Amino acid sequence: MHLPTLRSIVLTATGQDLRKCQHCAFCNTQLDEEQDIALETLVQLVLMNDEEVLTSRTLWSDRVLQSARQVCASDLNMEAILLTLRAEALRRGISGSQA
Repeated sequence: MHLPTLRSIVLTATGQDLRKCQHCAFCNTQLDEEQDIALETLVQLVLMNDEEVLTSRTLWSDRVLQSARQVCASDLNMEAILLTLRAEALRRGISGSQA
């Protein structure tokens, strides 16, 4: 069975097109100790359809989720994106405890 790409899952669920990311690194200015990858890297992994993003500590960090509300200079709703990726991970049998 062919799974839809992570980018298309995010786009369908949230209306957020991750290709809108300008790679300005503004979202990287608020790094948290719970992050294993920066949010900009997370976006790039989604664009590359790299499922490694679904097990990243960054995705499953509640502190990162809280701070993600206003971290994108391109007006991407990072909170909605992270929640959508979490839901997709759970749908695929990956939970935050495995990350």
